[in-house]
Amino acid sequence: MHLFPGISSLGAIAAAAVCSLIAVAPVSGQQGAAPPVAAASAVNLRLWNIHPEGYPVTVALNSFAEDVRARTGGRVNVQVFSNAVLGDQPKAVSMLKAGELDMGEFGLAPLTEAVPSMKAITLPFLFQDAEHMFRHMDGAMGDKFKERLSAAGFVVIGWYDGGARSFYCVGKRVQGPRDFAGLRIRVQGTEIFKEMITLLGATPTMVPYKDVKGAFEDGKIDCAENNLPSFISAGHYKHAKYFFQTNHVVTPEALVVSTAAWKKLSTADQAAIRAAGQASAVYMRQLWNKQVDEARATAVKAGIVFDRPIEYGAYVSRMKPMHQKYWRDASTRDELLTILAN
Repeated sequence: MHLFPGISSLGAIAAAAVCSLIAVAPVSGQQGAAPPVAAASAVNLRLWNIHPEGYPVTVALNSFAEDVRARTGGRVNVQVFSNAVLGDQPKAVSMLKAGELDMGEFGLAPLTEAVPSMKAITLPFLFQDAEHMFRHMDGAMGDKFKERLSAAGFVVIGWYDGGARSFYCVGKRVQGPRDFAGLRIRVQGTEIFKEMITLLGATPTMVPYKDVKGAFEDGKIDCAENNLPSFISAGHYKHAKYFFQTNHVVTPEALVVSTAAWKKLSTADQAAIRAAGQASAVYMRQLWNKQVDEARATAVKAGIVFDRPIEYGAYVSRMKPMHQKYWRDASTRDELLTILAN
């Protein structure tokens, strides 16, 4: 379910462990007994993710592990390590590449590093909502990225929802591009986010995420941006009463298997894991949409005023100087053309 249904549609350390083959001894006293038969090997896969228990990603991954066990008749066992207990995302990626980890549910940072053309989908004001984004990620564009990521060591078996980021402000109701002029907006400290705010006519302000509430209270910032569930869970809604649903950055996350672990699996088990991965992606998106709906209900009850862009093209035009850098890059030009045309 979408927030505004009327809007048009625009992740002990080890690699895959193989159990020792168990020889079956011939039955005593039988002549010509069959030779020893090897029992089916079991494969154990370690799966990392950064989220806490109960979060949509973790719930979906636990369901995925059960599904894999059922589909493979117990031949493949997935052990889910949540809340980044094995380390942060960069460490998890390093472990996966070193064969010390088999699977992960990752954000876009390590994926765009491995496949630069994926940077196109991190740019602001490209996708209008998750439906628009998944129309591409579940189609030809997503297949292209999967092929390139596989060559880089990541076998994608499911695209998860990374959420849609929007703006929320204290004391200022933003309803159009001109309303951003002069606002101090807290953003992540990346060049893309800082440039986006500047192109909107506002001032990018870097504040640690844990300090955003205090910055609102002290009047150091006028606005911030994040997805709706985070707006509620972080308590920002208690200060920022105006929520402008721009969905300015809509990104996927990926459930991946390392190519090293993937090659150790039988063709049948690979097919079973792919099917379970696709099912878990659908389930995760449903869980995320439910959490978004619940967050919105909480916001409405708290008196939050919601607005949405009337003309999305006006924001795309504002981002032209940023987008042009990627138009000139052959690795991202085709992706930009495809997204903006559909």
